[in-house]
Amino acid sequence: MTLETLAPADLDADAFDESVLEALGADDYVFKVWGGDWCGDCGRQLPEFGAALAAAGVPDDRIREFPVTKGPDGKEGELVEEYGIELIPTVVVESPEGEELARFVEEAEVSIAEFLAERLADVEATA
Repeated sequence: MTLETLAPADLDADAFDESVLEALGADDYVFKVWGGDWCGDCGRQLPEFGAALAAAGVPDDRIREFPVTKGPDGKEGELVEEYGIELIPTVVVESPEGEELARFVEEAEVSIAEFLAERLADVEATA
């Protein structure tokens, strides 16, 4: 099962700030994305995020999709409990070694790509 809302919107690299693309494409970050095609927030945010990942040159093998369903006790899906997923979309960025470096949960005042780029720039600055 794939997360259709993560399919890139019809945007090219010019639609994104260069610093955002550089931050997302730096290192070998792994992007883990939880969402639901039934979720309005996911439908509004994930296509643009998918386009940003594509524009940043992030290869598909570093993007992991985790479709989420609504269950009687909340969100259900692969690794939902292990990662404490309660709201979607949630995007966790990890180092190649599996260390969590940044997390976006549901919404922010900026796009998912901008939010994560800011956090990853902070990680790079302290490395």
